[in-house]
Amino acid sequence: QLQNKILILTICAAGIGGTFQYGYNISIINAPASYIQTFMNTTWLERTGVPLESNVILLLWSFTVSAYPLGGLTGAVVAGPMAIMLGRKMSLLLNNVFVIIAAALSGFSRMAKSFEMIMLSRFFTGMNAGVSMNIQPMYLAESAPKKLRGAVALTSASFTALGLVLGQVVGLRELLGREESWPFLLASNVVPALIQLTALPWFPESPRYLLIDRGDKESCISALQKLRGTSDLSAELEEMLAEQAAVKGQRAKNPWELFQNPSLRWQLVSIVVLSSAMQLCGNDSMYFYAAYVFQEAGIPRDKIPYVVIGTGSCELITSVTCNMIIDYAGRRPLLLGGYIFMAGWAIVFMVALSQQTQISWMPYLSMACIFAYILSFGIGPAGVTGVLPTEVFDQMSRPAAYMICGSLLWFNLFLVGTAFPFIVKSLAHFCYIPFLVVCVCTALYVGFFLPETKGKSFLEISEEFKKRNFKTKTRAGFYKGPEEIKTTTL
Repeated sequence: QLQNKILILTICAAGIGGTFQYGYNISIINAPASYIQTFMNTTWLERTGVPLESNVILLLWSFTVSAYPLGGLTGAVVAGPMAIMLGRKMSLLLNNVFVIIAAALSGFSRMAKSFEMIMLSRFFTGMNAGVSMNIQPMYLAESAPKKLRGAVALTSASFTALGLVLGQVVGLRELLGREESWPFLLASNVVPALIQLTALPWFPESPRYLLIDRGDKESCISALQKLRGTSDLSAELEEMLAEQAAVKGQRAKNPWELFQNPSLRWQLVSIVVLSSAMQLCGNDSMYFYAAYVFQEAGIPRDKIPYVVIGTGSCELITSVTCNMIIDYAGRRPLLLGGYIFMAGWAIVFMVALSQQTQISWMPYLSMACIFAYILSFGIGPAGVTGVLPTEVFDQMSRPAAYMICGSLLWFNLFLVGTAFPFIVKSLAHFCYIPFLVVCVCTALYVGFFLPETKGKSFLEISEEFKKRNFKTKTRAGFYKGPEEIKTTTL
């Protein structure tokens, strides 16, 4: 069917220059770490005649690594206004400018003998990832038919995992992982950007954005026809027009207005809890431990990068599986199952780490835990978290909700990256206790408070949250005065 082809190609064109870049740029920095640190030292030596002390090199490297989440945070903040003013598709296209600047900076850094260019390049790369992590799920969920909305928006997580694996593969010594080729490795992120700039202009803008934000019914129908083909559009158009009527006269909200609005209380709490948990659950820290655990399990040091590719592949396999089942299983079971399993594996992992030297088969158990933890993360939290802001907020609140979501995601990534080495130092084998607490608390929140959004229209989901938001208020006390007064304010 042609319309399905158009939708699939739209997903690929948005994904390759979108969340694919987030995963790819997280993993390509690992392979050349020691070469870049050597480059920093020799550059400084040439400039001043004095070599850098090892702790200063480490500090400069920390700045280089943390420039990425810092750029991501900036990207997440500018993504909201971009999505409103330029539209979803144009924002994704313009976002490639950041990557092209980053690739030029890192590609010419060795020639220019400037390690500062690498830091700046990582900041721009982060900005690109920050924008795409927010706008791509929004663009795809708004373009998808209701029955496929979860699966289509979830492809963002599959592209992140694909980027992660390809970054690990390209970073192998046989490809671009050698000392002389690290500038090319860091600049290779320009390729997906160029693919997106060539492909995405051929596909339609989000029909919901065209109708509700722009008020352009003709363009909306034309975009829908491209995406759906000849199938009957009247039901879908009617639903969009009802949503347009519901937000009539409103303008796009700012993030702080969401906090002030009592009718959005539970939606906001839900995305704050889930976006924070996604980074605070310890999945990224598993990659930190992977090399050490594999070494303890007796895998030769030079073979470890190949096994690490297996961990990235785990996330890719589960996110693709999750894609297939999300619209059958629903959002809640996947989130709940993911966090419960992660909590279980965190306990087993800590026990295995503490017995690593005592019992001969313990390293293999730790190894199994790493794979199981990443699989549990991929099956639910990795993808579903990015879909929810699209589903639980209306058209006018959605960009602001993604700004809050994205800012939390990047801030927590920075926080975990900075704090984890200190957690390991102070808690040793029991370093997963904070992550265990996060997983248990999130599972409890999902179990008790998060409604299911599978197969419902945006208006139905909105109504369900409305009942929840105002039910808590009437329970608080029998005096109804302030509630009545509140509803008259604009």
